[in-house]
Amino acid sequence: MNYPRVGFGYDVHAFASNRELWLGGIKIEHPVGLLGHSDADVLIHGLCDALLGAANLRDIGFHFPNTSVEYKNIDSKILLLETMLLIRSKGYEFGNADCTICAEEPKLNPHIPAMQSCLSEVMGVDVDSISIKATTTEKLGFVGRKEGIAAYATVLIYKV
Repeated sequence: MNYPRVGFGYDVHAFASNRELWLGGIKIEHPVGLLGHSDADVLIHGLCDALLGAANLRDIGFHFPNTSVEYKNIDSKILLLETMLLIRSKGYEFGNADCTICAEEPKLNPHIPAMQSCLSEVMGVDVDSISIKATTTEKLGFVGRKEGIAAYATVLIYKV
């Protein structure tokens, strides 16, 4: 039977000077950005991992290795688009996503509608199918110490 499939993704990046902050495909004004081989968009990376996992297609590092010059400083929206092509080539379609970004700063709630809009456009899905929430870690751990940002994503896909 063709049951719906669930995937879970997680990503984390440390803050770094002289980098732009990209989250959910949009640039957010902040004194520091995130360190990474690509643009370090933790939300998109977690979402890609969730989608790939749901389709049993391994993980983002397998498809887009951080050792490849091809992906150096790449816009993570391109990785998300490629991920959607991968899951669709295997006969799956996106159902919905529930995502959480963990950050002490910057305040993300004002940016969530723009993130949802951007992701839905890249993925070719209804904006209402992408839930994004922001939270802090109550000053606990590396996020609480303002050393970086973490993101979690759960997705549902189904066979077409």
